[in-house]
Amino acid sequence: MPGRVLGMNLRIDILTLFPEVIRAYIGTSILKRAQEKGKVFLKVHHLRSFTLDRYRTVDDYPFGGGPGMVLKPEPILRAVRFVQSYTGSNPLVIVTSPQGKLLTQEKARELSQKKHLLIVCGRYQGIDERVMALTNAEEISIGDYVLSGGELPALVIVEAVVRLLPGVLGDEESLELDSFSDGLLGPPQFTRPRVFQGMAVPEVLLSGNHVLIERWRKERALQKTKESRPDLWEKWQRQNQENGEKDVLSIAKKKKK
Repeated sequence: MPGRVLGMNLRIDILTLFPEVIRAYIGTSILKRAQEKGKVFLKVHHLRSFTLDRYRTVDDYPFGGGPGMVLKPEPILRAVRFVQSYTGSNPLVIVTSPQGKLLTQEKARELSQKKHLLIVCGRYQGIDERVMALTNAEEISIGDYVLSGGELPALVIVEAVVRLLPGVLGDEESLELDSFSDGLLGPPQFTRPRVFQGMAVPEVLLSGNHVLIERWRKERALQKTKESRPDLWEKWQRQNQENGEKDVLSIAKKKKK
């Protein structure tokens, strides 16, 4: 069937009023290489292509009054049905919205296990609520703030998901050092020169002793998380207490005394 992508790890369709914004970004860096390697298939659709009137209308005034406009349900539903029919699959529909559940690394991992995603970029005051019900859509937010549209959130979702696909990153070990990979922030990173503005790279990173380096990185990740993200720290503490593990940071501090 046309449009079906065989052998792909993941297909992502993106519905937007500004396709040029999406295409510019997905045509560079990691996302470009992922497509060239056949790890993901990214397809951008212009929402106005699914209108039927001469003015290609996609929005209208909200019932009940109030400022702004609301994206109409008809073009969005036509687009979803078109993608379903064209690809022969039933993608998970995602709507970018500040009202949605927060995107986390855990959620990105979950989405990376899917075969097909369809991301609808919100705009104006939002999307007619009936779209969510008719498509069983999942609303996702990238933070507690408001943007003018859902294009940037859509790109954040795409990159967070695609980089987790096997074979996308050149160095799979780099995923292990990512922030949130184990529930913690990532450790501090250093590169050449060894001394910059009177500040030297920690000696342990130059030692070649991988056991000590790994221990140092773990300690610093714990410390950084505790200082910068107490919410993540408390969550990590609870999870590790449930697993019978001890507070590594406390142990590390006692060793230094």
